[in-house]
Amino acid sequence: MNAPINIKHLLPVWEQFRAATDIAPIRDEAHYARMTEILKALLDETQGDESHPAMGLVDIVGDLIEDYEAEHHPLPDTTGVQALKFLMEQHGLKQSDLPEVGSQGVVSEILKGKRELNLRQVRALGTRFGVSAATFV
Repeated sequence: MNAPINIKHLLPVWEQFRAATDIAPIRDEAHYARMTEILKALLDETQGDESHPAMGLVDIVGDLIEDYEAEHHPLPDTTGVQALKFLMEQHGLKQSDLPEVGSQGVVSEILKGKRELNLRQVRALGTRFGVSAATFV
């Protein structure tokens, strides 16, 4: 996209979008709750399809949430496996509920420390749980 940006045309569209979605840097806990709801809806819509047109919004909203959480809800230092175990527990998931990681056997090996998560798995988990992929590294 090398064409010049027409700001006068862009601003009204941006204002409409912002008013409809409230997508902006997160200001407080209420806004944080709305943004996490938006992220969940976007993840439901995209269903992990990296080519879905809404994936750009998933990235933007995820980054805004990540920035807010880093400042207001920092996680203690944990390993990626500890984070995965915690999130699985919080969401009531079994090993077989993570097909984006692999088979139940692969998930079991990861949770036991016999296998490391690869980049594809880390990205998929970040998307699934609405957290930074760095959570699992």
